[in-house]
Amino acid sequence: MLIGELARISGVDARLLRYYEAQGLLEPRRGANGYREYDENSVVVVRQIRALLEAGLSTEVIRAVLPCVRGELPEFDWCVDVRAIMDRELAIAEERIAEMERSRSNLAGFLEKS
Repeated sequence: MLIGELARISGVDARLLRYYEAQGLLEPRRGANGYREYDENSVVVVRQIRALLEAGLSTEVIRAVLPCVRGELPEFDWCVDVRAIMDRELAIAEERIAEMERSRSNLAGFLEKS
């Protein structure tokens, strides 16, 4: 399928699909005419990428874990280092949450004094 059809089926803009390709997340074949050609599995891969992005992972981390992802939800085959990568990303997210909670508490304190 061509990029327009993948965009329509996946609900992801063609510009984003080209970005995913540039980031090494999506690998289309090239036809003789130079057009990107995607197989049926590309729809699943795009949905996996979207789910991982929504979980807060960077494209760099997604590139590392994507080979170990299966299904649209996605689920992981715990390949070498994937558990460590995901544990590290969870720790980073938890630290960001703690920082935001501290900021919220400080802001609420300012408002209480006014």
